[in-house]
Amino acid sequence: MKRALVSGIVLIVASAAFVSCGYNGSSSQHKLSGVKFRALVSNPLLPTGTGTVSALNIVNASKDVLSASAISLSGAPHAGLMAISPNLKLIAVFSGQGQNNSIATIDTTTESAATDSSGKGTVPTFSIPGATESMFIANDNITAYAAVPSAPIVGQPSGAVVVMDLGTGTVKATIPVTGAHFVVQSPDGNHVLVFSDNSDSITVLDTILIGTSQDPRTTVSGFDRPVWAIFSDDTSAFIFNCGPECGGTAAGIATFDIGSPGPGPKLALGGATYGLLDGATLYVAGTPPNTPCGSGTAATTCGTLNLVDTSSMTITNSSPIIITDGYHDRMQMGANGRLFIGSHSCTNINVSGGEVRGCLSIFNTSNSGVVVPPQVGDATGIAPIPGRKVVYVCQGGVFQIFDTTTDQLLVQTRQTDIVGQSTDVKVVDPPPS
Repeated sequence: MKRALVSGIVLIVASAAFVSCGYNGSSSQHKLSGVKFRALVSNPLLPTGTGTVSALNIVNASKDVLSASAISLSGAPHAGLMAISPNLKLIAVFSGQGQNNSIATIDTTTESAATDSSGKGTVPTFSIPGATESMFIANDNITAYAAVPSAPIVGQPSGAVVVMDLGTGTVKATIPVTGAHFVVQSPDGNHVLVFSDNSDSITVLDTILIGTSQDPRTTVSGFDRPVWAIFSDDTSAFIFNCGPECGGTAAGIATFDIGSPGPGPKLALGGATYGLLDGATLYVAGTPPNTPCGSGTAATTCGTLNLVDTSSMTITNSSPIIITDGYHDRMQMGANGRLFIGSHSCTNINVSGGEVRGCLSIFNTSNSGVVVPPQVGDATGIAPIPGRKVVYVCQGGVFQIFDTTTDQLLVQTRQTDIVGQSTDVKVVDPPPS
């Protein structure tokens, strides 16, 4: 089991109080933890004294203190990726290990399994037809979408978008999309963009048509291994063309309007798999093949960050900003203009008494400096804490708290240690007034 290598560790005893999230016909009507401002951390290996359980740890996001309470996920043995509803009431937790690919639905107001639509019981953990790396809860706060590239489809190549009803714990539609790997919702919820492996096209789903006799799918070509999108309004998006990093030709971003037969203007970049839109600035990360790191590290290949002025579709940095490599799929803006960029499958360096680095980079938007924290492993969860100058990060199975004034681990006597394997983290309450 993994632990944070920090000073002032607070150990939580293995006999922590649990709220079961199995289908048991009842649910607590209050927060067992008593914490008002919370972050939840998915942990498939939480010790119990007699073994381990899959659970959600509860962190007091005002004080960075781990609650003695935890939410046990019965039926979801390998808690990982999470998606939170826009109203912060529900969290969908994906559990994927071997043949078990399931979704548990948690009510954050009661810290227990969500009550089903009938009000007579709790929502059961239910299966989906394969693993997912991309899911979200729609604007109605009850419908969820997941891209499942391995979903079996009779008579067709595998891949589908699974539409789930979190009020009943059921799959209500399986929409075949070959190799579907990532899904992005438009702000108004009327469309979902689907990105497939090894494809130069995107699939646009018209959500109003799902469940009707009309096909909700429209295929749009003219891209170069597209993998992600960021909407600027309800119908316009920036499409991330992965290019050579994903076996294509030219990486960069392209504009796209829903209903258009193809992409609009394109901007070439070395790498483009993920990003963040902040005002008129689009931050774009990727790993162009064979990008050197320069001096100061034993890593031989690195990734890049570029800043795009979306009003003019131009790059504002004079040269690509060097960050850690890997496939970038996490990015969040913390306080003090600190941009946290995470990837997986990066170059890890762990020299005893020397350099330690993994898949997390911190970019200072004020002076363009980059810090690579001394922790190995994939960056699987990033959550800035609203109203505070800290960011919670899950990296290499370790839960870390960063101070955005120093770009280092928060120095305090209560630095939190979550025993087990911290995978994802979500803030589930508005900040205290």
